[in-house]
Amino acid sequence: MNFIENIKRGTETFIGEEELAQRLNQDKPLRVKLGVDPTRPDLTFGHMVVFNKLRQFQEAGHQAVLIIGDYTAMIGDPSGRSSTRPVLTKEEIEENARTYLDQAFMILDRDKTEVRFNSEWFGKMSFGDSLSLARRMTVARMLERDDFSKRYKENEPISIVEFLYPLVQGYDSVVLEADIELGGSDQLFNMLVGRNMQKEEGSLGQAVATLPLLVGLDGVRKMSKSYDNYISFNDSAKDMFGKIMSINDEVMWDYYALLLLASDSEIAQLKQQHPMESKKQLAVRLTSKFHGEDAGKHERNQFEAVFAKKENPDEMTEISWSEQAGENNEKSLVDLLGATGQFGSKGEIRRLIKQGAVKTDGKRFEDPNGKIPQPNGETIVQCGKRKFFKVTS
Repeated sequence: MNFIENIKRGTETFIGEEELAQRLNQDKPLRVKLGVDPTRPDLTFGHMVVFNKLRQFQEAGHQAVLIIGDYTAMIGDPSGRSSTRPVLTKEEIEENARTYLDQAFMILDRDKTEVRFNSEWFGKMSFGDSLSLARRMTVARMLERDDFSKRYKENEPISIVEFLYPLVQGYDSVVLEADIELGGSDQLFNMLVGRNMQKEEGSLGQAVATLPLLVGLDGVRKMSKSYDNYISFNDSAKDMFGKIMSINDEVMWDYYALLLLASDSEIAQLKQQHPMESKKQLAVRLTSKFHGEDAGKHERNQFEAVFAKKENPDEMTEISWSEQAGENNEKSLVDLLGATGQFGSKGEIRRLIKQGAVKTDGKRFEDPNGKIPQPNGETIVQCGKRKFFKVTS
């Protein structure tokens, strides 16, 4: 299999094969562009799909160019959106960007990665420069995008700033002289803008490769920080393993193919065994990738102890009864759990209790305003399937 056929494997769309072949004949490393906007502090398994492909280029001796879109994050990528994104402050973006590189290098080779921030060039542009950039695209062309077209037909607002996003992303490719750009399938329009802008300036035009979008934990929408249906690189081993085990069986095979790069024959073999076993192996392998082999095996043992053997996990968050406010002989369970900082709000805890998802020492706790007595030793509190707490006297 030649190089181009090899890198096309696993892509959904590949445009510019002829130009890429010309560049390869020049016998110099390709400049392979990938951009990420720091809209939240975590990279997700959705990012891992394109990072795996970028790593493939690195291993073949090519130059990865990773753009941290600190400037584009202030616009907010409209791809796949049905409404305008909330605006982030410069401080929020800077804080999020700080964590991105350490996470990226969990997959990429640090020594073979050129890191750039697109504020390097956009921060120096005048308003006149911006107007010149805007002249390179028509409204009719922008409305060819499915998401813009749909929002326009449904009378959903589209800001002029959102129209600028594809131009801004495309101009990154011009500045960096990208030979090929990688992205999710929802990025195709934006990446083609970059290809066209390069051609307008007399170069070959970057090749464009899109990767499939990973379905999130809800089993429906793409994995996204905006939808809160994601697994992040920074999740604890316990949370990572538990989240992977929560995906549905059909989605599991996409995770094998897109995240572990499993071949069709390997997946066919895995389908011969019980789906639960295949999912446990998936969770072990992915957890081990980020936390080490021992962590993956440990979390499997803990999972099986809790869900198969109905045992309590070895490791639980401990809540000291004496250190919490309240009456001496009884205290609010909602207050005790709220003090752990592991819930979005006390309202979330009350909802879990109303749904019958909270147990104390194995018995369902049904009163959202209820209190529990001081433990004689310890009380085990389970919230949902994965959260366990030990209340000690």
